[in-house]
Amino acid sequence: MELTREQKLLQTIVHKAWESEAFKQELIAHPIKVIEEVTGECITLPKGKTIIVRDQTDESMVYINIPAEPNMDDMELNEEQLEIIAGGGKPTDPVITDPSANLIGLF
Repeated sequence: MELTREQKLLQTIVHKAWESEAFKQELIAHPIKVIEEVTGECITLPKGKTIIVRDQTDESMVYINIPAEPNMDDMELNEEQLEIIAGGGKPTDPVITDPSANLIGLF
């Protein structure tokens, strides 16, 4: 599977943060400025949005990201979700589809 442009960018930024403490600290303090410097492109976030960078390199900690609850009124079901419903599940049942999720390998 080929990485998307965004995934490649994220991979580049993470590797730079692993290699340089100064880069990591600057990324945490000023994420938009640093990402613009890395990409050479101007970043304009939607009104009311911000980027938060957290250092999760402490291996003694387990981090869980709680995303916003989806608005089920505006959501269309994909094939996987339709199969869950057909099997008696709910489309809101948690499904980990990202193989790089932080919890993989903990259990």
